[in-house]
Amino acid sequence: MANQGMVSMMRPQSIAALPQQPQTVQTMQRPVSAPSGMGVQFVPVCRYEDSQAIRATAFHPSGRYFALGTNSKQLHICLYPDIKKTQNMNYSRPTSHESTRNAEIALTRPKQHRGSVYCLSFNPNGDLLATGSNDKTIRLMAFNEDACRIGAEMELTCHDGTVRDLIFIESSINRSTILISGGAGNCHLNVTDCNTGQLIQSMKGHSAPILGLYTWGQAGNQFVSCSQDKTIRFWDLRQQTATNVISPGHNKSHNASPVTSVCVDPNGKLLVSGHEDASVALFDITGNRVLQTFRPHGDEVRTVRFSNAAYYLLTASYDKRVVITDMRGDLMAPLMYLPVAEHSDKVVQCRWHPHDFSFLSTSADRSAVLWSLPNR
Repeated sequence: MANQGMVSMMRPQSIAALPQQPQTVQTMQRPVSAPSGMGVQFVPVCRYEDSQAIRATAFHPSGRYFALGTNSKQLHICLYPDIKKTQNMNYSRPTSHESTRNAEIALTRPKQHRGSVYCLSFNPNGDLLATGSNDKTIRLMAFNEDACRIGAEMELTCHDGTVRDLIFIESSINRSTILISGGAGNCHLNVTDCNTGQLIQSMKGHSAPILGLYTWGQAGNQFVSCSQDKTIRFWDLRQQTATNVISPGHNKSHNASPVTSVCVDPNGKLLVSGHEDASVALFDITGNRVLQTFRPHGDEVRTVRFSNAAYYLLTASYDKRVVITDMRGDLMAPLMYLPVAEHSDKVVQCRWHPHDFSFLSTSADRSAVLWSLPNR
């Protein structure tokens, strides 16, 4: 198979085994709960509840904190708990909020924006934090990890519509930290110098709102964007236009669907996209071809994210569920996947912890939950 080179580099991670008879893309027509006693089931470690939906979350690169952005215009930075202490929970522990501890909030900004917080991100060094909103602005802030304190900040007004996503890149062009942001309005990608707050350039190409951005470990000056216009675009900061444009959900029997989320494995070889029609597509970047498309969810996919070593794929959906797919086998064969967590309303975003096998999920049910595997 064409993808064997990448797959052979992936060694099993030391976690609880997946079920012996997992659902596959061939047999699973709609998401189902894991049967009692089967394999992997994450449990809630802590949660935060708000008065409105929670859209955005991000872990600090150190893993010590996680940030939450809410529809109620707030920014919260919470302490990441001692997972080892919480992993002594019984495996059959109920997932109701009454049995889950509250997240410990270290810092709160009740009026982070004049509108909902749609996205947020830390830079790779962890000393910058940015948030984007439907008030059309970005707040770029210095962050002191030791004191958990916000320092100097700037308001960026380079967008004429909702800011849907943003990422940081450590650019090799001028050895500076770059912020890339995109969203609605004119659908441009704006490139900002974080030292000065000045707009460096606007990159054009998308014809509908930009819904997701992603850069990866060895990307250098490269990143990808996905859009309501049903395309994914590859970019290089050294060029004005996209270096490649793909529609991975499109084939002879299936029309392309808006792309809601995108991620790339650490080696830059495999791209995964989540779509409005509940599908997930795997794209071989080197071979410039779609490996397969499958449907692990019953409604719009809102997040796709690789675990640290890309052994597992985390997906979240408006079907209220979070699913993990095993990526360790032949990526052209049916993949094993299983629902591992659930909310009472649409799941909006999920993020892996940078070191532990745990993840955060945010939801329209007005909660953000940290999930982890229990000890057996």
